[in-house]
Amino acid sequence: MSVTAAQGFEAAGVAAGLKSTGKNDVALVVNRGPLKVGAAVFTTNRAKANPILWSQQAIADGTVEAVVLNSGGANCFTGSFGFQTTHQTAERAAELLGVSAGDVLVCSTGLIGTGDEVFRQKVLAGVTAASAQLSADGGEAASLAIMTTDSRPKRSVRARDGWTIGGMAKGAGMLAPGLATMLVVITTDAVLDAAEADAALRQATRVSFDRLDSDGCMSTNDQVTLLVSGASGVTPDADAFAAELREVCLDLARQLQGDAEGASHDITIRVENAASELDAVEVGRSVARNNLFKAAIFGNDPNWGRVLAAIGTTGAAFDPYDVDVWMNGVRVCTAGGPDAPREAVDLTPRATELVIDLRIGDHTATILTNDLTHDYVHENSAYSS
Repeated sequence: MSVTAAQGFEAAGVAAGLKSTGKNDVALVVNRGPLKVGAAVFTTNRAKANPILWSQQAIADGTVEAVVLNSGGANCFTGSFGFQTTHQTAERAAELLGVSAGDVLVCSTGLIGTGDEVFRQKVLAGVTAASAQLSADGGEAASLAIMTTDSRPKRSVRARDGWTIGGMAKGAGMLAPGLATMLVVITTDAVLDAAEADAALRQATRVSFDRLDSDGCMSTNDQVTLLVSGASGVTPDADAFAAELREVCLDLARQLQGDAEGASHDITIRVENAASELDAVEVGRSVARNNLFKAAIFGNDPNWGRVLAAIGTTGAAFDPYDVDVWMNGVRVCTAGGPDAPREAVDLTPRATELVIDLRIGDHTATILTNDLTHDYVHENSAYSS
């Protein structure tokens, strides 16, 4: 049930005609309380879509009654008309729900630079239709409505000690830090205040969505929202809640990685024994964004030389001639030189693990990425056609 697994939430997903396929394209998630707490993190791209600009203002007081999400149009670089569309979307939801428009977040995903009066009217009609179909079983329909190039919905639920966390996500490309091209809504019936929710969400996204770097491209529309109803009446241990929220975010991030556009390998890059966590992240990300390495993995070629060349471009502390590299459990490089023969590495499975041992400290970080394929190029060359 994803976002409706936790008590105190209703959701709906409807087809408003934004997608040419006729499938669900407008979702509504409503927090029935008793708490109406919200927290959110947003893309760090300076080019932000109108829904991001709106939601950043609306979340400031830590109160969220509902989230409206649409696929079929990003509503980005659509000028004042686009921001008015977002404003009217929040107002329509607020009117139907009997709440303040300033407590309604808005999310959009789809093609950038498109939007007209027809788009606006379809979104508003979708909000009206979704409000009439709200139910405690509506999480599945909502998760379908936010899909764009996704081949499947992404959902995750964790329950512990009398409280529950549920989430849904969309995303299949432009997956890079500062979130990904993704919309995520997470709900919980635990008792948390706004500061606690914000801290837990930022801690969780830092090691999950922000470590997902599928193709190095950053979206204009990323938003991850946490809604807190408090309907369970249970105040969780802070560390326990943080751990479960992190697991939900990691689960959703791996689902996003597994559905990346055109990918044939899901690559986990683990950097070990770095001088700092920041160094480990920088090193891992340098490989995740290296097209030569990603193309080699697509060709099932354990070309570890491309790994060393990539990490050598970073400012991280390490000796490039004292680095070990493993590919799918086989150490192919030791102390900056060859070890096991390349034919010992089997890269035919989709799941691919790369371990880089910097041998200089005790910090680690994991980055999730994908290979670079013909299908990725084809899909993205024809995205707007």
